[in-house]
Amino acid sequence: MRESNNSSVRPDYDDLIQEIVNYVYDCDVMKSKLAVETAKYALLDSIGCALLAINFPACSKLLGPSVPGTTMHRGSRVLGTQFELDPMSSAFNNGLLIRWLDFNDTWLAAEWGHPSDNLGAILGCLDYLNRQGKKILIQKIIEAMIKAYEIQGVLALNHSFNKVGLDHVLLVRVASTAISTWLLGGTKEQACAALSQAWIDGSALRTYRHAPNTGSRKSWAAGDACARAVRLSFLTLRGEMGYPSALTAKRWGFEAVCFEGKSIVLERPLGSYVMENILFKIAYPAEFHAQTAVEAAVKLNSEIVTRWDKIQNIEVETTEAGIRIIDKVGPLNNPADRDHCLQYMIAIGLLKGSLSAEDYEEAEATDARIDALREIMLVRENREFTQNYFDPNKRAIGNAITINYRDGSKSERVAIEYPLGHRARRQEGIPLLLEKARKNLRSRWDEQKTENFMKLFSEESFLSQSIEVLFQ
Repeated sequence: MRESNNSSVRPDYDDLIQEIVNYVYDCDVMKSKLAVETAKYALLDSIGCALLAINFPACSKLLGPSVPGTTMHRGSRVLGTQFELDPMSSAFNNGLLIRWLDFNDTWLAAEWGHPSDNLGAILGCLDYLNRQGKKILIQKIIEAMIKAYEIQGVLALNHSFNKVGLDHVLLVRVASTAISTWLLGGTKEQACAALSQAWIDGSALRTYRHAPNTGSRKSWAAGDACARAVRLSFLTLRGEMGYPSALTAKRWGFEAVCFEGKSIVLERPLGSYVMENILFKIAYPAEFHAQTAVEAAVKLNSEIVTRWDKIQNIEVETTEAGIRIIDKVGPLNNPADRDHCLQYMIAIGLLKGSLSAEDYEEAEATDARIDALREIMLVRENREFTQNYFDPNKRAIGNAITINYRDGSKSERVAIEYPLGHRARRQEGIPLLLEKARKNLRSRWDEQKTENFMKLFSEESFLSQSIEVLFQ
């Protein structure tokens, strides 16, 4: 027999795949009281974001079954709607709603993303089981959330898929696939198989997040990743095989093809770190690198509201990541373009002393003052902000604004390093997070229904209640 470099001997599953699966099946994450309590807030916040998103036609037009007119008897439900769908379509719908307004929680590291995106898959699977007669409690949602957040967030700590042009929803699909297979009753072997499929899928390009192609796909990409994760889990449970060296296979594996040959390893053991340190978007539906910039702009609103036309220029200091992702000049073509433009968000904060999801719509964007202010903004990197951004003991996301007037005077330099939703500001932030949720729920429900729902989350028995309470 001739020698060959292409051995057909199948190896064991890649170490990373096994490590993720062992964590999902064996780790008791509920022992962290901080993680459990934070997850309850994250669940409430995500539901509020979903209900608010329904009010926007660009979002609501995408809701419902994949094929119009198709339904599933006692199917998985969609938050805030009457839809009953197959679990894949439900995962897409719920993921779409939670993510649409860029108002759900987030995570920033070498890679960034939104761990609550995984809720699309979690709810799709668990409500499917619930509707099939299994009694599913809120506790299972919380446990699944902590684990999904951890997988996505820890993988992001030391790997930047963005830098090789891949979209971060790859990590949503990976985390959700592992969690979905576990929730649906798969074995560890099946979870490894499904997870290998998730890595083999590669990733979507980031084209839709960046100029000149920024568009609404960035608002449904997470839902798409959730649906794919659930699909891969169901295929595997029907006996579809896995691919043991999906990551490490020479020439053909994910690392070789999609990640410039670099190894993907976990920076830290999987536990409950990510949920304990998650970043909430509390005050503003803004890309997270701009949160402190908007907060600084709002502080300066009272000073410039009658002097905006006397400004010489506006100095903006931000992180390297902020410049790379949301520093944008030129025309902005749609809401997705505007909510990822640092200058646009600052201009709204300066002019209105606030920022809401409606401010990205065409009616508000036609205000000529916005572009006038954008044109005189001077954006530069503050290296200390960048250093503190990557410091694992800080994880700050700093921005600073100084306004220079034509008469030679200037405003104070307003610098904010930790956004309101950062763990460093939890005590200040949680009451405001609850008010955010209350306001978002009120966009669809009356006051009594809203208050009853809010009360559920504060009750000691909340974890032992049925998943039914979420689909009122």
